[in-house]
Amino acid sequence: MSSRFFDPEGARWGIPTYPKHLAPKGLATRYQLRTLGLRPGGQDPVAQLAWASRSRCGGARDGYRVAWLYYVHLARPVRPMTPARERALARAYLARCTCTSCGLLHEYCLPTSLGRTCPPGTGCAAADVRLAA
Repeated sequence: MSSRFFDPEGARWGIPTYPKHLAPKGLATRYQLRTLGLRPGGQDPVAQLAWASRSRCGGARDGYRVAWLYYVHLARPVRPMTPARERALARAYLARCTCTSCGLLHEYCLPTSLGRTCPPGTGCAAADVRLAA
């Protein structure tokens, strides 16, 4: 067990902290709640899991990652998908796949780092290169 992340009183981290896979019964991450058909339902996190990570992506900071823990008994059922929500999600996904410059529809979500324009070598980005040459 990594004593670095074992702080059940919250003295070091300000919130009770447990190593990965050692959370007490009755607490669950958002992912675990979702697999049970539940959601946090407005409750604040009551503890966290922490583990060492060398990854720079996915929220890693200073060599460790965290996952918030919530009470299972206070969680609420996931809201059912309504036809209106389904249509709204479909429109949002369509917007993420459409180039804002030329309107070309791609089979994948365009990266926001490019400003939702065509990636280099495709669509309007390829046309700009051809015009410059």
